[in-house]
Amino acid sequence: MAGQPHIYSGQGFSLLRDKNRFVLPNALRTTVRESSGKDVICLAKHSEWKCLVGFGLSRVADFEAQLDAEQARADAAQRPFNRDKRAMQLYTFTPTPFDTSGRFVMPEALASLANIQDQLYFQGVGRFFTIWNPEELYKLADDPEMEGVIATCCSFADAELARAKKK
Repeated sequence: MAGQPHIYSGQGFSLLRDKNRFVLPNALRTTVRESSGKDVICLAKHSEWKCLVGFGLSRVADFEAQLDAEQARADAAQRPFNRDKRAMQLYTFTPTPFDTSGRFVMPEALASLANIQDQLYFQGVGRFFTIWNPEELYKLADDPEMEGVIATCCSFADAELARAKKK
């Protein structure tokens, strides 16, 4: 339905492939394509975790409303809020093309910020999805709220690595 936010649900895993490309999982690719109106994923550094976020271009239209809401919450809680700093975080994203099979090249600057090497785990979280180097995700093992996400990542990694060994 027009005007409704695009929701990213599901998970996926990708190994670095030929021509230095990863593959955006089909579960997320369709939503990105619908949101962007073309084969472009927006990639940015997560504001707290050592991972990236991905989303489609339509989400950018919601940034000002998001900033307003964050400002209102901060004001109500009498907490400081630097709107310019937060706006820089939101608007600092890299539009990255992908092909019909979901293959894309990870921008080098973003890869270094999230310590991305040769494996990616994708986790839908609603208005965007996270993209992890699995080793960075595993560092959160002491957080019981991340237990299910880590277990899912391990399962996806094991399956993908087993498939790669068979080739």
